[in-house]
Amino acid sequence: MGKKFLKFEYLLLFAVFTIATCGLVYELVAGTLASYLLGDSVKQFSFIIGVYLFSMGIGSYFSKFLTKNLLNTFVEIEILVGLIGGLSSVILFLLFESIYSFQFILYFLVFVTGCLVGLEIPLLMNILKDKVEFRDLVSNVFTFDYIGALLASILFPLVLVPKLGIMGTSLFFGMINVSIAIALCYLLKKELKKINLLRSKAILSFLILLAVFIFSDKILSYSEGKLYGESIIYTNTTPYQRIVLTHNKSDYRLYLNNNLQFSSADEYRYHEALVHPALSMAKSVANVLVLGGGDGLAVREILKYKDVKKITLVDLDEGMTKMFKTNTILTGFNKNSLNNPKVSVFNKDAYIWAKNCQEKFDVVIIDFPDPSNYSLGKLYSLNFYATVQKLLNPDAVAVIQTTSPYFAPKSFWCINKTVMQAFPQVDAYHAYVPSFGEWGYTIAINGFGTTFNTVNRKVNTLRFYNYQFDKFNYFSQDMISKDIEINRLDNQILVRYFDEEWGKIQ
Repeated sequence: MGKKFLKFEYLLLFAVFTIATCGLVYELVAGTLASYLLGDSVKQFSFIIGVYLFSMGIGSYFSKFLTKNLLNTFVEIEILVGLIGGLSSVILFLLFESIYSFQFILYFLVFVTGCLVGLEIPLLMNILKDKVEFRDLVSNVFTFDYIGALLASILFPLVLVPKLGIMGTSLFFGMINVSIAIALCYLLKKELKKINLLRSKAILSFLILLAVFIFSDKILSYSEGKLYGESIIYTNTTPYQRIVLTHNKSDYRLYLNNNLQFSSADEYRYHEALVHPALSMAKSVANVLVLGGGDGLAVREILKYKDVKKITLVDLDEGMTKMFKTNTILTGFNKNSLNNPKVSVFNKDAYIWAKNCQEKFDVVIIDFPDPSNYSLGKLYSLNFYATVQKLLNPDAVAVIQTTSPYFAPKSFWCINKTVMQAFPQVDAYHAYVPSFGEWGYTIAINGFGTTFNTVNRKVNTLRFYNYQFDKFNYFSQDMISKDIEINRLDNQILVRYFDEEWGKIQ
């Protein structure tokens, strides 16, 4: 009898391990999808974690009212968790283009999943309380619970998202949840009531999840097609972002986490304005550093200058740089720039890389995504710009993409004011890019040996920038904002400005 109870206990404890692992995966899936659509990943993950933990508490409270057929109830809840959690990503992807429906369903699914998971642990403890000593029961249940949560948090960014994608991950773990229920139906059939009905429910749920898993790529293509309204020709999910390339007539567009990165119709305006003022002003352009810019389009512009001897590009996402090295459509846009022998690519966190770099550069081009969350906001902080300044030779030039001075003037001038604390000379300018509207840049010189109107070199193949810098740095009153704070690591005011300003437009 003792061995039978031991087998029974370990079987249910393994179920606890599965519950914790799968539950956290569903939570991470919801947070990732929310950050894709709603931005500000820190806020979205914070809200989702809060709702999930609160709903677990609600589930735990109501578990005391479940007093009959506890083992059957436990198995049925396991089936429900797998079915709801597994299908959650499918539902959310299908609602992706409707932000208001998306938010309601998102938090509803998180709440329901959390309630069900919150029911399971107390329910399991009630099932085992007469079979296992209470001290051992509590210790074992929470040990397996926390180990499962740790495993999920490690596997999600390193293995699951890169290999299965967001939708595939939730469906896969939904099948694991239901598989545990099926296993319990067979291994504990003598302890369970209405076993045939319970087994049928579990098997049917598994088959539903399996069918959706098989067709998940088609579902994803359909949902993203509705979202972008264009023909999707390439998608890739990396540990850092969802990459989507679309095609509409002669225009190709690249989206990162649902945000437009560039349009092939007018990206030359953005990149010429980003690169050529700095390259024309700098006393030397022999050694150039590019931070961000994993698409290689800024590098394409830099390579137009014969004086450039070496280009170092630092971009966190290897999936991004690899795609722009190998995809024939994309290498056509960047003129195969990332495969040029002058170019060295490092897939590192730019913040850490800059801290450890001992090399000096003549020009730095900073082309990070907009500061929509705190992990990006640190790359616009005073601390980071002070680090970049130390990487520059005397009279070297740095330029930073600085979001839109029209749609987000507080954000724009916050970055500009922050840069002014680290460099001797700082100015701002903007250019009109049809896909984005007015777009802004901050430019800085590390010394006083040159000026912003200096033109030391030109190339004759530009379509937009004309080397008349003073025509790009006039700002009308509707692009001015005053009383702006500096963006520091300990306040991240820029992220709040950005969320406030761009949130009004979405």
